[in-house]
Amino acid sequence: MKILDDISKTKILVIGDVMLDRYWWGSVDRISPEAPVPIVRLEKMSTTVGGAANVAANLAGLGATPLLFGIVGEDDEAAILDQVLSETGIADHFLIAIAGRKTTVKTRIVAHSQHLVRIDQETTGHISEADADSISPKIAAMLAGVDGIIISDYAKGFLSDHLLRKVIDLARSSGKIIFVDPKGRDFSRYKGATVITPNKREAAEACGLDVHPNGLVMEVGQQLMDDFDLSGLLITEGEDGMTLFAKGENPAHFGSLAQDVYDVTGAGDTVIATFAAASVAGRTFLEAAQLANVAAGLVVGKIGTTVITKNMLSDYFAATRHQ
Repeated sequence: MKILDDISKTKILVIGDVMLDRYWWGSVDRISPEAPVPIVRLEKMSTTVGGAANVAANLAGLGATPLLFGIVGEDDEAAILDQVLSETGIADHFLIAIAGRKTTVKTRIVAHSQHLVRIDQETTGHISEADADSISPKIAAMLAGVDGIIISDYAKGFLSDHLLRKVIDLARSSGKIIFVDPKGRDFSRYKGATVITPNKREAAEACGLDVHPNGLVMEVGQQLMDDFDLSGLLITEGEDGMTLFAKGENPAHFGSLAQDVYDVTGAGDTVIATFAAASVAGRTFLEAAQLANVAAGLVVGKIGTTVITKNMLSDYFAATRHQ
């Protein structure tokens, strides 16, 4: 497909909260005599990348060239993350170690395809202004060689208000399109972004509204477009699909294409990676959202953090053409 070929020519900078995702896979056949909890017989372990690193992994899977910038702690997990990133095909990654912080690690225990518990290791306090001031010139030096920027915010402390303002101002002055996957209620932190991709709950909270089914997305979508002068807004709605708002266009809703939903872990990463890659490859926001909706439907049918790939999309479109 030409769109996938065009995506393979793009280079995108991903800035955000990088994570290491660990999975402990096992089976359960009895309850512990010590407490009313299942005993998991550990059968295998796997490790992959999460957060902003998963956004970069999705870009790599699509054939684009990602550049990843994030922070880690001075710990063993930072070295493991560095190795897993290289194995994932993200050759250009820049992880700044900050003393006193922990590398973010999420360990999930899964038995019989059921997610039983998650254990988090993290530092979530914001980085200092001094750290932000030392980091921003490094980011500035990377802007000239990329087609667009993704800011992946998981509220783990890297994307402080001070750093966000510097990064967005630098990107705008460089004429780069800026995509943001937001976190929290205050979207003013992202003012100046080109496109924001919240889920329905995040969009509602940013507008000071409760999540309710009737008319919510249309209401908050237009409010966010106006409040932040966005060129585009893509609101993901889980099993209800997603809705695109684009400046000067009528809203467009896309129903979910997922036949079976096994795990939504990382689905938002897939959406913003696919949408951004297609957009910087020259497609309209409508075309980019259509592709992102297909990609999301494919990854949620897998267990565990799963990245979209060029082959998965090619196989899907080949199969649908013959139906």
